[in-house]
Amino acid sequence: MATLKRRLTILQSGYVATKWREAVEAAPEFFRYAFHDETLSQLLYLRSELKWKSSRCDGMVAALVLGSLHGEMDKSSSYFSNQMPRTISTKPAYSVRFWQERELVAPQRDVFGLLRARAIYRYETPPPTGDAVILHRDMRQLTRLTETLPGPINCAIMSPPYLDVTNFEEDQWLRLWFLGGPTHPTRGRLSRDDRHESSDAYWRFIADMWRSMGQVMGHRANVVVRLGSRITSPEKLQHLLVASSRFSGRDVKLVHQEISELKNRQTDAFRPGTKGCLVEIDCHFQFDIGNMVRHTPTSETLV
Repeated sequence: MATLKRRLTILQSGYVATKWREAVEAAPEFFRYAFHDETLSQLLYLRSELKWKSSRCDGMVAALVLGSLHGEMDKSSSYFSNQMPRTISTKPAYSVRFWQERELVAPQRDVFGLLRARAIYRYETPPPTGDAVILHRDMRQLTRLTETLPGPINCAIMSPPYLDVTNFEEDQWLRLWFLGGPTHPTRGRLSRDDRHESSDAYWRFIADMWRSMGQVMGHRANVVVRLGSRITSPEKLQHLLVASSRFSGRDVKLVHQEISELKNRQTDAFRPGTKGCLVEIDCHFQFDIGNMVRHTPTSETLV
């Protein structure tokens, strides 16, 4: 916590608003509506200054920024933006029309002050001990990185892209912008697995996930998978998820499952009538003591 506070102090002392005035004026229309000029100036400075890829401390600062970058300003003063959902970044043209029609003006936020407040909140309880390994990789490549891993994985909590629901790259474009990405939404620039519209291709993708997990998970390891869909029932999702687990080549058992109905979605207020994911399912699996399944799964396994 002391290191983080010191870093925020150093960052703030190096910020000179006049140096960023030209960049603010040159920003696309969306950014001028989305953020107050002074707030945008501070964000542009941090976007340029933070070395989040190489510094753990800067990585934490960047994470705090991403958590407050946009949200519902009418419900919390912890967000930097004009009125937006906190879960997704709405499209630029749509956002500007939304704000103009409702005469919404971005609030002036002290980015450094809010980051300090968020840091205090996050470190209210002591962080866990130990070290972590962070891999910027497709998880299906884990089998090629076994030497990088400290050992067998004992617990995995994951939420693969939902079937035909959202495109993460497109819907998180504003956070990706802060991390150095373009000033507009993109598709297929970072990943082609963000949104599967074909059920067959999607479940082959999930089968590949299990195949990789089967080679890196430890004995009696636990796996929690959250899935959702707007076209498949929770019961069918569970059935297909259990069936696809056979591709791990391990004895995998479903221990528990829960279904959650999504109510009062934030996107309803911004994009009424959207048919996004309304139900999610959480499945808790456990790998057995490492015994290999005696049969070889085929694509018919999922039928």
